[in-house]
Amino acid sequence: MKKSIVLLLFTVLCCMSVFAQSTRGDELFKQAQTNLENKEYIKARYLFLQAYNAFASKNDYEKAVDAGVNAAALYHRENYYKEAFDLLSRIETCLTEGESASGKPMSALRYKTAKERANMYIKLKNAPKVKENLSRMEEIAKANPSLNTDLLYSQANYYYTFGLNSQGDAAINKLIDRYQQEKDYGKANDCYRQLIEMATRNGNARLVARTYDRYNHWSDSIRALTAQDELNVMKRKYDESLKTIEDKDGSIKVKTGIIVTLSILLAVLAGALVFGFIVLMRYVVRNRKLKKNIAVANEHNELKTQFIGNISEQMKPTLDTLDQKLPAVQALRSFSEHIQVLSDLESTLSEHYDLQDNNVLSFCEELMSQIKPYVKQGVTLSVNAPKMNAKFNTEEVSNVLYHMLYNAAMHTDGGGKITLEYKKRGAHTQQFIITDTGCGIPEEQHCTLFKPFTEVRDLTDGDGLGLPICSLKAIKLNGKLSLDVDYIHGARFILELHS
Repeated sequence: MKKSIVLLLFTVLCCMSVFAQSTRGDELFKQAQTNLENKEYIKARYLFLQAYNAFASKNDYEKAVDAGVNAAALYHRENYYKEAFDLLSRIETCLTEGESASGKPMSALRYKTAKERANMYIKLKNAPKVKENLSRMEEIAKANPSLNTDLLYSQANYYYTFGLNSQGDAAINKLIDRYQQEKDYGKANDCYRQLIEMATRNGNARLVARTYDRYNHWSDSIRALTAQDELNVMKRKYDESLKTIEDKDGSIKVKTGIIVTLSILLAVLAGALVFGFIVLMRYVVRNRKLKKNIAVANEHNELKTQFIGNISEQMKPTLDTLDQKLPAVQALRSFSEHIQVLSDLESTLSEHYDLQDNNVLSFCEELMSQIKPYVKQGVTLSVNAPKMNAKFNTEEVSNVLYHMLYNAAMHTDGGGKITLEYKKRGAHTQQFIITDTGCGIPEEQHCTLFKPFTEVRDLTDGDGLGLPICSLKAIKLNGKLSLDVDYIHGARFILELHS
């Protein structure tokens, strides 16, 4: 029975987590689109990246590809081609994993990444690479006919960009003919305008002039076709009106039946409105109760923080009377302090630390020098950081990294190596990476590594609150602390910060 309850709770928590990720991804994507419309391209790119990560984490591949492709487009808009290509590679890796898990191909999504690569290579004037990606798009479009229209425009863009005007005309003519057959004159009109913009962008004056002539001739012919279509529609409406008049004059019973039917429908609608009002009122009442429960929960959380603080303060006089040299007393004092710090951090997570300008290389070297007294003989210390300035909270970043380095020193035997690296990941992301060749972290501890009170411990062997405290500090630093589970030669922790 207990196992069933635990399994049910775990399932509910997983569902809540997936829903939260989905909601967060949609909100980030919406914010990114707003910033893009306002031409705040750097903010839009960062938000599209965050939306991509949120969607990818819950395996929503279609939304993840849309967010990732938008971010890649904004990267190469500012000539960050390496970042754009790397992001597209990550998206394709994500799709490969999704195809492997589901057993279904995601060719339509791969079409979008191939199209974005083609756009970048067009901008780079790399014709062979453009042609290579167009070939991939053609193969995908064979199995997905709905992509043929977009493929024709992409082909025309390639041909005109590289001066292959006859092939470009053939592709654009197919597209316009298709729209005319469907009588979608608006899209055909947009096609001519896009062709003129494309020619203007490539400096092709002859193509601009030729397209304007074709566009004017086409506009004249479409006006005649549109007028005829409108005349036919008006005639059809006139005929329908005559038939309606004849039907109304033909039978009073039909009119009576319609009136009765409408009366019944009105009665049903009134009942539905009453029912809807009742449901709405119940929702309002429940919403009020929920708000009240949230307020009570917040009050209890504040009381918990105050209670923990009072306990810590009350324990200090008693601990001060004991022999401070005893390991048990030292462990209790450290445990009390850690609980207080953990409680304070939990209640102030929304309050981020202030930032200071720091010399990265000097900062890292100073940290590494502080752990030298704790390093075992024969262990090599290494710093890999550039000579540059970066903004972060000096004190709290130093505290988190010192704890990581100290742990590395305690668990790395002679002949091993401890490394502190700094990497810049885009305009607003930076990483500190601590790597050691020690005993590593057992796989069964990966899920609970940053969670407090997950096991009963002998306090003289440590209370296990160091990593949870560091993780909460990383959140207040507008970042996160994570373990690289793919690293198997020891342990590797990554402190990622966002500005």
